[in-house]
Amino acid sequence: MGAHREDVYGPDEADVADARAGLIREIAATGALDDPAWRAAFEAVPRHLFVPYYFVGRPGGYDRLWCGDPDPARRRRWLRGAYADGPLATRVRDGELISSSSQPSLMARMLVELDVRDGDHVLEIGAGSGYNAALLCHRLGDERVTTVDVDPEITESARSHLASAGYRPAVITGDGARGCPERAPFDRIIATCTLPSVPTAWLAQCRPGARILAPLATGLINLLVGNGTTHGNGTHGNGTRGNGTHGNGAQGGVRGRGEGERGTCAEGHFLNTAAYFVPLRGVPGSRALARRPLGGLPRRASENELFRFLLTLTSGSLDPHEALSLWERERRPERDRFGVTITGGRQWAWLDDPAGPYVWPLSPGGVSLDGS
Repeated sequence: MGAHREDVYGPDEADVADARAGLIREIAATGALDDPAWRAAFEAVPRHLFVPYYFVGRPGGYDRLWCGDPDPARRRRWLRGAYADGPLATRVRDGELISSSSQPSLMARMLVELDVRDGDHVLEIGAGSGYNAALLCHRLGDERVTTVDVDPEITESARSHLASAGYRPAVITGDGARGCPERAPFDRIIATCTLPSVPTAWLAQCRPGARILAPLATGLINLLVGNGTTHGNGTHGNGTRGNGTHGNGAQGGVRGRGEGERGTCAEGHFLNTAAYFVPLRGVPGSRALARRPLGGLPRRASENELFRFLLTLTSGSLDPHEALSLWERERRPERDRFGVTITGGRQWAWLDDPAGPYVWPLSPGGVSLDGS
């Protein structure tokens, strides 16, 4: 929570305060800051320190806005963007977006759904600008937060941004699909990059009763981790059971277990919200899903966000026309009717029931490759 570093072109502190207050009001209007602890975190952590520059799209490429621009109009534009409730492209390489700062209201929603409690240890997959890690540090303390990214330039930048704001969590350069075994066990894992499936290495780094919240197939899956077997109804072999509430994932779980116990299975629902993130690099299939051909489908489906979610989730199992038939037969199901189960080295997505007629295997989550 350190002071802003002034320079000859630094933003006016009154302008910063006004911009930050405007962002807080905008997020609060969505209901995502009803928890006083998270509201305090968003009020305390200065987002502009984490995005000293970012890129905005223009025909043929990107335009770079930065805090040190000698043009005052462009500096004001930079500050407005830093405190707008929208995602910011923070790193572009060879014309490809590889890192971003997520939409603040979506970040707030994810942090609330993560349901952290005092004393929890959290692993973040995808360091980005460091802003999300700073919010977690404010809520839990630096020593309980670990953030991982495969790109050393991203981790170096995130570490610098965090330090400038007064936070010093563990910032690790490594393959996020492998988690961070040297810092385990964790009570919560939150990913800020899109996955084709949930890496099984994460489960083994969780305490039973932990949660995993991750972007998957343009949605957010909220998993409860257990240390027995799933029974296809949200019940784990350790006696924990979800409450079946759609949009919240599996609830409950066992806390205060011995340090030696680790997760072996997980199950939960998708939240009823869209989520678009940069893909997790180093995992096969992360980018290919977004480019799946639609095969001449009617516009009412091809341009429908919920249908695109189903199409991505069932990639490799249903062709687009089979997915369309299911979507119409089930009356265009919302995201929170879908879920994921991981057990016995397998993981699958499902509609309504993990043991029901509509189930689709997800790509293997145990294979982890070095990022590029």
